[in-house]
Amino acid sequence: MKEHAFRLVKGDDLKKSLEKYTIDNNIRSGVIISGVGCLYEAVIRDASGVSCVTLKQKLEIVSVTGTLSLDGCHIHIAVSDEQLKTYGGHLKYGCLVNTTAEIVILELDSYTFDRKMDEETGYKELFISKK
Repeated sequence: MKEHAFRLVKGDDLKKSLEKYTIDNNIRSGVIISGVGCLYEAVIRDASGVSCVTLKQKLEIVSVTGTLSLDGCHIHIAVSDEQLKTYGGHLKYGCLVNTTAEIVILELDSYTFDRKMDEETGYKELFISKK
C-alpha cells in the first residue's frame, strides 16, 4: 500500500483535482480515506441519479469518500452550511474549494479497479481484480 496526502487551495475544483491527481500519480486502485476543508460552491447529485443541487454559500466538507482509478472515479461528499444543515450525495464538477481541502488517499497495490458498463444499472460500475 502507498499513501498520498495533498492540499487543494481556493478555486480548485474538487472532482477535477481528484481525477487529475489519480492520473498524474498512476493510481490504479485508490480509496479516499479522508477529505476535509471548505467550499464556496458545491454541485451534488442526489440518489435519483438525475437531479443535482447547486449550493453557493460557505460550506464545510464533512466527508469525502470514494474509489479512484485510471478508468474513473466514484466519489461522494457531505457538506454542512452555516446553520449546520448537511447535504450529501454524488460529487459533481463545480465543487470549488474556499480556503483549503486536505485529502488523504490510500493506494491498494494488490488490486486493480476497472469500470465497465453494467447494463442492469446503466452506469460504469466498479470491477475489482486481484493482482
